[in-house]
Amino acid sequence: MDAVTLEILRNALQSVAEEMGVTLTRTALSPNIKDRRDCSTAVYTTEGQLVAQAEHIPLHLGLMPTVVKAVLARFPITTLNPGDAIVINDPYISGSHLPDICLITPVFYRSRPVAVVANLAHHVDVGGSVPGSMSTEAREIFQEGMRIPPVKICRRGVINREIMDIIASNVRTPDEFQGDMQAQISANTAGDRRIQELAGKYGSLKLMEYMTGIIEYSERRMRSGLAELPSGTYTFEDFLETDGVQGKPINIKVSLTMNGESALVDFTGTHPQVEGPVNSTRGVTLACVYYALKAVVDPGIPSNEGLAIPIEVITPPGSLVNPAFPAAVAHANINTAQRIADTMLGALAQAAPERVTAAGTGSMSNFTVGGIDPSGGRYYSYVETYGGGQGAKIDQDGMDGVHVNMTNTRNTPVEVIELSYPLLVNGYGLLPDTGGPGKFRGGVGLYRSITVLRGKATVSVSTERSRLKPWGLAGGHPGASSVLKIKHTNGDTEKPMYGKYTGILQEGDTVILETAGGGGFGDPLQREPEAVRTDVLEELISRQQAEEVYGVVLTGEELGIDHEATKKKRNSAQSVP
Repeated sequence: MDAVTLEILRNALQSVAEEMGVTLTRTALSPNIKDRRDCSTAVYTTEGQLVAQAEHIPLHLGLMPTVVKAVLARFPITTLNPGDAIVINDPYISGSHLPDICLITPVFYRSRPVAVVANLAHHVDVGGSVPGSMSTEAREIFQEGMRIPPVKICRRGVINREIMDIIASNVRTPDEFQGDMQAQISANTAGDRRIQELAGKYGSLKLMEYMTGIIEYSERRMRSGLAELPSGTYTFEDFLETDGVQGKPINIKVSLTMNGESALVDFTGTHPQVEGPVNSTRGVTLACVYYALKAVVDPGIPSNEGLAIPIEVITPPGSLVNPAFPAAVAHANINTAQRIADTMLGALAQAAPERVTAAGTGSMSNFTVGGIDPSGGRYYSYVETYGGGQGAKIDQDGMDGVHVNMTNTRNTPVEVIELSYPLLVNGYGLLPDTGGPGKFRGGVGLYRSITVLRGKATVSVSTERSRLKPWGLAGGHPGASSVLKIKHTNGDTEKPMYGKYTGILQEGDTVILETAGGGGFGDPLQREPEAVRTDVLEELISRQQAEEVYGVVLTGEELGIDHEATKKKRNSAQSVP
């Protein structure tokens, strides 16, 4: 197999996935997809093995092979035709939560199946007990929305209007659903066309052969990277604060055994599945495992099936990381996935501390509000996830106000929110003093304040790390906690424990969400004084924190460093996380 051709085709197939993503975001109707880009696209072999993906959402991309293989088991590719497309969102098949609708399309060249293309997009409503389909109080999946089993939404290139109408009739925002689904169909059509062009240029058999070669290349890279880490078993445990129903911590325990060119990841000892909607399907759990190992072992490995081959993952049935039907799952993507990633990184920090960041914000911090806009009499559903602080690492500060680990969606521009929904954004910015102090500082969290302008609405908010702060490493301090507040027009202010809330907002009510900062790395008394001064000037930390935690004394309006006073203060201080 020619190495040059292999690299050309690898990049060509990744370009196919990227073009699919561009098509999807440019033709989608809802701001959640066209602005936030809460979607992912990828290319697979005819057996459902991931070959290439766009640089989209790690959680989506890690679980999509699970759904593609499951769908092909029900619809063998030899029974499909050009132009067919299968839609699915059932978490117990697809792995993700119900708003994530996946579309799978076989690709044929001269009547021969050569590949599969797929995309997944988060729809702003799929029914269920609350607008946005993200209730923090759901206790079984039936309360979370409409489950769609694998079904052909397109047959030989013609949309199945009956299926489209059934789904649209069961969601609050049918226009957005149909517009976004049309965009998903268009994205797969673009991928289908480009792969046919590659098959025409290189030949279908050669293209399929090189797809296998691309996977084998990533497997070799992954095995080589695993072999560089010290052999042994590394155990770590982290916690969710609550499932949203019972206010009790929920443990996630992992034992990571590095054995030369392979790894065993065992979640035995993790909490049993819970009543609230934070149960993580096996597909979500696998995505988190693969993400963490790739990020630490070799971030440059092409993301495909090959990186998963050397990794065995044990997820006890009936546990938080592999629940039994009909457990509720909506907020596993939001919170549990991030905690699984944290737990994996905590174990990997024992094997390779120089490669791992401290804990980040720990949640995708979901904010969903919807209702009927009195000005037009139509349902709306605003869906957003907010970033926070990234954990610091051995030689670098964490980034401020970003998504970490399992997601990387954009934020919705304020102008788009206020144009599209009866909402007012009162404030949006970074939060000083929320990044965990350290030789390298954790990233700071952010806040957003939103008021309902017209009518009443239902809000569902879910975040984490409100009590159990993001941990630091090597003497670094934890990041600051998240905070959720609901201010009512009657003057009352609610501050839900554990950052989870589903309830009714009246016109004029305001929700304020402050996300957690990232953990620091190393002793803050060893941070360069000039870096501390810069943080104060950029309003990322306060002058008080600079002196009390970092031991840096600043003077005058120009905030000059008093080196003698700083040296004296640091010599007499002892950093305590």
